[in-house]
Amino acid sequence: MKHLFFFACITLLASSCISNKRITYLQNLSDSTAIGLNEFIPFAEVDYTYILQPFDIVQIDFASADPELVAGFTFLNSPQGAGARIGIGGGGGGGSDPLYMSGYSLDKDGMVEIPKLGKIKISGLSEEQAKVAVQQEINKFFKEEVFVRLRMAGIRYTTLGEFNSVGVQIIYKNRATLFDALATAGETSLLGKKNKMFLIRQYDGGTKIHQINLNDRALLGSPWFFIQPNDILYLEPMKIRQIGTADNLTASLALFAGLFASTLLIFNLVSRGI
Repeated sequence: MKHLFFFACITLLASSCISNKRITYLQNLSDSTAIGLNEFIPFAEVDYTYILQPFDIVQIDFASADPELVAGFTFLNSPQGAGARIGIGGGGGGGSDPLYMSGYSLDKDGMVEIPKLGKIKISGLSEEQAKVAVQQEINKFFKEEVFVRLRMAGIRYTTLGEFNSVGVQIIYKNRATLFDALATAGETSLLGKKNKMFLIRQYDGGTKIHQINLNDRALLGSPWFFIQPNDILYLEPMKIRQIGTADNLTASLALFAGLFASTLLIFNLVSRGI
């Protein structure tokens, strides 16, 4: 009976442990080309430019040698009303967004309405193309040169599943890697399948699902190494969640060991007729 108890404890411990190979990032896996330390890894050539979509959040700046020229393009009482800066915001997702209350929204048709300029359709365009479209509209009002700068107001993406922080995340950078995204979301939990993360990406006119292996060092040269606005990252849980998390593994083992010992004690008492 003691041997049975010992065997059961060993089996439970073995089934509850998580191998380091399943939680360690950037390993040289056997099914990929080995990449040594200090080895130069070129970024993958990706023929993809983000296309603005309805409800995206962008920011537009107008600049001129004469600030009065662009003062009429700002809302009264807006934070930018005293200068030549306009922030355009849209509700692309939940979460806190400082530009949402003070800016503008791309509507469901991809149109943004700017004072004096009216509605301009910028969805379906790249940032550079949208900048040109706004520049052409404002050039109709002034002979003097007015500089226009248009850009996405940060990279918004969503984390679901085994992340320590799930929801809409914002990175205020022009370019961000998957590891930037993981760090912003508070890292993944120990129970996340790092070898099977799904990246759901929106393209012009549709969506694709890509599978990523965070354990593989070859990811550094992958087309999916950089995230895009509106990406969704989903991380599946390991099956070990069925018997307890890695954080409460000791408590789970103690609970199972206690229940097993109690069962053996009751069985022993009953078998003796006590």
